[in-house]
Amino acid sequence: MKSKVLLIWLAMLLFVAGSVKAQTMHPKREFRGAWIQCVNGQFQGMPTEQMKATLIRQLDNLKGAGINAIIFQVRAECDALYASTYEPWSRFLTGLQGKAPQPGWDPLRFMVEECHKRGMELHAWINPYRAQTKGTTALSPMHPYNKYPNLFVRYGGQLYFDPGYPESRAYICKIVRDIVSRYDIDAIHMDDYFYPYPNPGEEFPDNISFAAYGRGFTNKADWRRDNVNVLIKEIHETVRSCKPWVKFGVSPFGIYRNRKSDPNGSDTNGLQNYDDLYADVLLWVNNGWVDYNIPQIYWEIGHPAADYDKLIRWWARHSAARPLFIGQDVVRTVTKPDLKNPGQHQMLAKYNLQRMLPTVQGSCQWYAAAVVENKGNYREVLANVYHKYPALIPASPFIDKEAPGKVKKLKPVWTADGYILFWTAPKAKDEMDKAVRYVVYRFNNDEKVNLNDPSHIVEITTNTFYKLPYENGKTKYRYVVTALDRLHNESKAVKKKIKL
Repeated sequence: MKSKVLLIWLAMLLFVAGSVKAQTMHPKREFRGAWIQCVNGQFQGMPTEQMKATLIRQLDNLKGAGINAIIFQVRAECDALYASTYEPWSRFLTGLQGKAPQPGWDPLRFMVEECHKRGMELHAWINPYRAQTKGTTALSPMHPYNKYPNLFVRYGGQLYFDPGYPESRAYICKIVRDIVSRYDIDAIHMDDYFYPYPNPGEEFPDNISFAAYGRGFTNKADWRRDNVNVLIKEIHETVRSCKPWVKFGVSPFGIYRNRKSDPNGSDTNGLQNYDDLYADVLLWVNNGWVDYNIPQIYWEIGHPAADYDKLIRWWARHSAARPLFIGQDVVRTVTKPDLKNPGQHQMLAKYNLQRMLPTVQGSCQWYAAAVVENKGNYREVLANVYHKYPALIPASPFIDKEAPGKVKKLKPVWTADGYILFWTAPKAKDEMDKAVRYVVYRFNNDEKVNLNDPSHIVEITTNTFYKLPYENGKTKYRYVVTALDRLHNESKAVKKKIKL
């Protein structure tokens, strides 16, 4: 019965897809991300080999669903899911803060290698200010609170860096520099936790830092916003100075401001980034302090206080100065009925909205395991409809727009492993110009070569070879190979006619 329902569902989607222009339905460039979090305890205390196997299964499943970027949480509370000389191993990894994994391994390094092997980006996700969650009963002697207690405050039962201290910003930037310099990551990522979510009846205790470092502000809210603004700007500068090809992105809470607070705000009635979390996201976007923005529009279409339809259109109008992707809540999407067709959930309606807005360049799934588990057939629809063909990640021309050189010596060769198409990497004058991935296209011999059509992409790979699907040597095809640099600029094409 389930298979029959799925077939009907997919047939309906394919019918709808046929009425949409192919370039809109299947864009060649699109960010297709997924968040893998640690704070839900999914890895806590898991033996090393079991966690590696779990992550490999997730990545293989996500790759099959067309995901091309993983946002992996590596710092949840001034701790580390990587080898750090500054902060303790995370309890979300080993079960006890400060306890190293046995046998020893480095989850971040592992994820960088495994993601890149699959042609995916790896974004290292850190929480900047949060230092102790409610479930952490003991802090390691290595925890920064035990070294710099004056920089921290308690609020809502948790521990935070006080953003008002310049030393807090300097410390966070030090951690960012350490990660960027030691790991081959593609981006540093922060989510919606800046100043903490308001705890009713409790004032955030920053009077001391305000008195000492008020910088002439008379309004504390403006001062708090400026503290976060300065941190964002300094992190961006830190990343750029360390490795200019590494991006810095944020995924803020889904509402910037409500219209009742600001005439330019959204037609919503909920908590606000600007007023409640002191996060002026549009300032960061418009000043180029972030390289992408993924607002968490986790509500359903028709939500009375925060309508997905209204919010995605609002962000599409106001956040176009940098690449805009949409944070999608998988579970909420598949458990809320479509307003026009109550017999189906909202995935179709949400994706139609996303794809029709030119300034929206992709989405990110909250959370990766929900995709892997195929809740509401979400993964199947991604794989068979919306991510049917591979997609390159959007370029970042504001960082670099120079494409790498063409591949060289493109040639099919018979080997013991079969018929292999080989090429060599183009020469590069520096790291920004270096080819790190390759795109392999296939066309029928009499077909026009159109590299804008992703249905012809057969592989996106870090290898300099591709195994050809040899049949009987009677059918002619035209293979095309291009090179991609670290920021996904694509080289000119090199073509080869091959009989398979």
